[in-house]
Amino acid sequence: MRALTTKLREYCEGETDRAHRFRYGLLIFDLATLLFIVVSSFAPRQRVVEGIDVLIGVAVATDFLARLSICPRPWREFLRPTTWADLAAIVSFLAPIVGEGAGFLRILRTLRFLRTYQVLDRLRADSAFFRRNEEVIIAVVNLVVFIFVMTSIVYATQHRSNPNIGNYVDALYFTVTSLTTTGYGDVTLQGTGGRLISVVVMICGVTLFLRLAQVLFRPYKVRYPCPACGLQRHEPDAVHCKACGTILNIPDEGGD
Repeated sequence: MRALTTKLREYCEGETDRAHRFRYGLLIFDLATLLFIVVSSFAPRQRVVEGIDVLIGVAVATDFLARLSICPRPWREFLRPTTWADLAAIVSFLAPIVGEGAGFLRILRTLRFLRTYQVLDRLRADSAFFRRNEEVIIAVVNLVVFIFVMTSIVYATQHRSNPNIGNYVDALYFTVTSLTTTGYGDVTLQGTGGRLISVVVMICGVTLFLRLAQVLFRPYKVRYPCPACGLQRHEPDAVHCKACGTILNIPDEGGD
């Protein structure tokens, strides 16, 4: 057992080429899982889809247990939102075995998108392209995660009682038109709960949308904390901090 734990720690935390390949294999698995969540949301429930659900659930559970086994204090993992997202995802993927409803599963399954932020941490350490475009990428990820989480909530809470929400596409359509304040009015949510969901979509969605626009059109700057005053953002070729005049030594990543 100790040998297995040592091997897992080497793969998950080591700096060898084999460890890096293993972690990028997990990254590809996470991205493939997210893609499957999106695609399967538009597909009717079928045996083959449920079979893939179970396989993904077993793989996610195995990854989760492996990470717990190498943690010096496993209980601390349960203080992380991504840990609870993984548990919810495991339940949702394995639930077809016990016949749970698809609407509820979509809410739980979409929480798997929180894993995206761990993917971003890995890319931040390994990719110069990501570091140069970090704010834009994170703004896009925040908006996409919000859209799919809210779409799942809209679908799960409305599709049985609201004739305007007949499928996942209708829920996605309502979410996008609401967060962009287009508001065609051809699809609306019913009841007090529906109105509250609409308010959340409009307020949070517009905020995230404007944040993305701000990042896209703001002049490019690098993130480098000034050692004297702590100013985070500077011109790429800055020699002195524009706030306090301290000499900066901003690393140049060259042509990578």
